[in-house]
Amino acid sequence: MKNRELARILGQIGDLEDMKDEPFKANAYRRAARVVEGLREDVAGIAERRELQDLQGIGKALAKKIEEYVKTGKIAYLEKLRAEFPQGLLKLLHIPGVGPKTVKVLYQQLGVTSVEELERAARKGRIRKLRGFSKKSEENILNSLRTFSGAGKRALLGLGLPLAEELIEELRTKCHIDRISVAGSSRRMRETVGDLDILVASGKPEEVMEAFVALPGVEEVIVSGPTKTSVIMERRDIELQTTVRLQTDLRVVDAHSFGSALQYFTGSKDHNIRLRRIAQTKDWKLNEYGLFEGEKRIAGETEEGIYEALGMDFIAPELREDRGEIEAAQSDCLPGLIGLDDVEGDLHIHTEWSDGTESIERMVEESKTLGYSYVSIADHSRGIKIAGGLDDDVLLEQVDAIKELNKREKGFKIFSSNEVNIKASGELDYDDEILKELDIVIGAVHSQFKMEKERMTERIVTAMENEHVDFISHPTGRLIGKREPYEVDMDRILDAALETNTALEINSWIDRLDLNDRDARLAKERGVKLVLGTDAHTLGQMHFMRFGVGTARRGWLEPEDVLNTLPAKELLAWFKS
Repeated sequence: MKNRELARILGQIGDLEDMKDEPFKANAYRRAARVVEGLREDVAGIAERRELQDLQGIGKALAKKIEEYVKTGKIAYLEKLRAEFPQGLLKLLHIPGVGPKTVKVLYQQLGVTSVEELERAARKGRIRKLRGFSKKSEENILNSLRTFSGAGKRALLGLGLPLAEELIEELRTKCHIDRISVAGSSRRMRETVGDLDILVASGKPEEVMEAFVALPGVEEVIVSGPTKTSVIMERRDIELQTTVRLQTDLRVVDAHSFGSALQYFTGSKDHNIRLRRIAQTKDWKLNEYGLFEGEKRIAGETEEGIYEALGMDFIAPELREDRGEIEAAQSDCLPGLIGLDDVEGDLHIHTEWSDGTESIERMVEESKTLGYSYVSIADHSRGIKIAGGLDDDVLLEQVDAIKELNKREKGFKIFSSNEVNIKASGELDYDDEILKELDIVIGAVHSQFKMEKERMTERIVTAMENEHVDFISHPTGRLIGKREPYEVDMDRILDAALETNTALEINSWIDRLDLNDRDARLAKERGVKLVLGTDAHTLGQMHFMRFGVGTARRGWLEPEDVLNTLPAKELLAWFKS
């Protein structure tokens, strides 16, 4: 898919338009970039059908440029804009805190055209002498330059959010805190995060800041002040054996402003702009300090108070993306979102029978600890030899072992299942005689990801037409930051899911989250049921369920949209219907 590259190009045009003092054009291109990046199908297909102007914010001129990109792989207008500025100028925009307007001033007044020239100007004290700049802003630029090489890299939500939560718990034990919360994109449960935001209300801000910079893992202090401190935090994730390195910003606010600040630093840019416009229609002002009528604070202590004062229901953080949630909140039509407590069991876990690390018994005990009433043992099928796939006889042996375990269980159900490989032809690893012995059959693609779109779609649809297949796991095969989704006709997949009574999974593994939030919402709108599974191979990975629930909430899913919110008997009845 060309969407991501095209979005990057449109964003660059927006930045260059900003540097030319064309704010309306700049905003139009950036809006178009966000639209293109969020498309669930290749923009080339939309262009071929001549439906680009049906997309929000895409007019005739923008559609023409997108068509040019689809045909030639570039947009001549970008090259024209680039020619008006020195070659290295765009790289300056990658530096945190250095925007198009700053770059323009530095270029016009100091002749800065590269990262090296910017650093020299800052070290010689030339930037502080410019109008609108100060010694502090010059120091901030130097600090950003020092961390430039490691900045801008996004981390998986499943790595970033636990780190933020660790920091919060440590701060609670080290200083006086009245209220504290994670904010930003990690609170919205976006699949990746660029940095971490933590918000604190405390009567002793200096004590909080001192404790923060002294936490283990602080590699560098970027900015330190009485209300905001930014550091580079680096810690090792023991479960996944990987290092997390992220800029982490801590803000301390007055208790009366905590709600408004939490709303401000959580909502996406587009969501917050919409709220401010609504406030302006009432001659009010909304910012991180509160909602004001003149000098009078109307609301600000809680987020709920902000939304209520603006005439709408409270909007959950996961929905704050300007995708219709404001209109729904104004008309009392917001969904009753699924929560982690609604999940009755994990439908996709692996054990030592294939490539997991634990016994069935251990995974069952962990399921009980998590409050589940059932769990589905879904080891790999025989075609996945590298993952210890089970031959026919071994699978039937496992089925018998699960039956014996169920005889000893009271009030808890273990489902015998299998993640059955879907071959290139759409056939399954096991014959129907074997499949009918399972409680739940999961179809999955594990190879030949580069098949052409029509063949891959036919492959999955053929599997769904098998009467024994209950749901499809990680339906698009993506690995965030590692592997793009395979080409598949999602509309046809959803149609087939509805026709064959086959559910689709939101795989909660942190680098999958597949289906993503947009496809999950589309599935809901089409009446397709979904399931949640962690794909866990260890006990700790069973706790990934919350990231799948976060994706489901971003997709506007309610408990009735997700099958494993049902009791065990009702769940099996749905699969066997």
